[in-house]
Amino acid sequence: MNRSKRKTGAIAAGHPETVKAAQITLEEGGNAFDAVMAAMVASAISEPVLSSMGGGGFLMAAPIGATPLIYDFFAQTPGAHAPEEGRDFSPVVCDFGTTHQEFHIGRAAIAIPGAVKGLFDVVGELGRMPVKRVVEPALALARDGLVINEMQARIFQVVGPIYMATPESRKLFASKKDTSKLITAGEHFSNTAFADVIDAIAHEGEALFYKGELSAQMDRDCQRGGALRRRDLERYEVIRRQPLAASYCGATFLTNPPPSSGGILIAFALALLQGLTFDGMAAGSRAHLDTLVQFMEMTNPARFETGLNPDDGEQKSNDLLSPDLLELYRTKISGAPKSHRGTTHISVIDGDGNAAALTMSNGEGAGYIVPDTGIMLNNMLGEEDINPRGFHRWLTDIRLSSMMAPGLLRHSDGRITALGSGGSNRIRTAILQVLVNLLAFQMPLRDAIAAPRLHLEGRRLDMEAGFERDISEQIAAGFDDAQIWQEKNLFFGGVHGVGFTPEKGNMWAAGDERRNGCAVVIG
Repeated sequence: MNRSKRKTGAIAAGHPETVKAAQITLEEGGNAFDAVMAAMVASAISEPVLSSMGGGGFLMAAPIGATPLIYDFFAQTPGAHAPEEGRDFSPVVCDFGTTHQEFHIGRAAIAIPGAVKGLFDVVGELGRMPVKRVVEPALALARDGLVINEMQARIFQVVGPIYMATPESRKLFASKKDTSKLITAGEHFSNTAFADVIDAIAHEGEALFYKGELSAQMDRDCQRGGALRRRDLERYEVIRRQPLAASYCGATFLTNPPPSSGGILIAFALALLQGLTFDGMAAGSRAHLDTLVQFMEMTNPARFETGLNPDDGEQKSNDLLSPDLLELYRTKISGAPKSHRGTTHISVIDGDGNAAALTMSNGEGAGYIVPDTGIMLNNMLGEEDINPRGFHRWLTDIRLSSMMAPGLLRHSDGRITALGSGGSNRIRTAILQVLVNLLAFQMPLRDAIAAPRLHLEGRRLDMEAGFERDISEQIAAGFDDAQIWQEKNLFFGGVHGVGFTPEKGNMWAAGDERRNGCAVVIG
């Protein structure tokens, strides 16, 4: 790749220190792919519940002048199940304030992590810098530490039972003021063990994690009640996928394809919307919100009618986007009366026009920290959302599905927007609503992200503050289970996006206030 003559770029992410790592990398001559991976590693320190090098994610990579590609370095199921006797797998209940949710942690909840492999593959194939330079901002952050902000403290409190579950986790994440509680806002957090091990991996190579001393340690520990083995780590590979493309309002949205479900469900909704526009409707109007609710109602039934299951090795995307099925659902909508997971996202565009959108998750964390590394491994096998067959019945040796859907939007006038969201099952509805705001209502990116959202899951409707109260109440009245929130909330996702006009060189960026989004334009 040609080195940019201008050290410019746009970055949006969920924490100022995450953004700073990307900014440092761009300013030192790295490109968007170096920068997004630098931010990913830093986010393990600045957003430690939402991100971890013991988890995995997806990168939408759009190199200038080349075909966009999805790098899938999400978690994979091990090659065998943990023995039933002595299985380390226990439930914990987390308090979200308005609701409680049960998760499962322990060694039997750990799937094969892909973040380290993703770092090396992306930087090696698309970056300008060596990995050891890409991780430098994260190493400095881990050693120097940072002050925990209100958002991260709030997330810690939600998942408190997980992060206080083991002595190793308590030692790292407990408050220095009161070790019986988790770290709180205003306290200093650092992770020198993380810095040391990432520095070693960066210099010695990914084999240290997947084939060397660290994999041997994980194997030994997981033999006591877990499924993960060294052979699983040794054979893990990043998968490159062709993005799924969906057209809407003259633009093309490229996103994460099957076997993950978020992208295909967004594509399905956009395909339906092609036949039913928002012409004549005002953003936030009763007609606008009724239409959104009806489309959300159609999406889940379509998913199951076509066999789109989260742990199928091959998803039936062609079935879901077939003209006959689309027409059936358009008819259903036209004839109708008008009436949840730790994830973070990073978007980067550089001065050459390379675009990167990365969504990352560690589940909620398994409570297990690889000794002397400061790295908590994921609890993907303990998440009900992506284990529809039931716990300990997952298919072996397959890539897990996810709702994560990092994407690239190509506007009809040549502009590009890289965006994505955290938020578990709310990812698809958060991104869909931002796309509608951008394309149907022609909102600037910042306004499209800031606009209030709603989410429908089954027959449960959640509506965010910001809509006209009487309209919210009228729509909510059509559901037996509905809640009108009193504020904008991280429940409704966290869309962070950046934009670029290639001919003019203009750039813009917007972070989502729901998740303390931070955005910077360089140059």
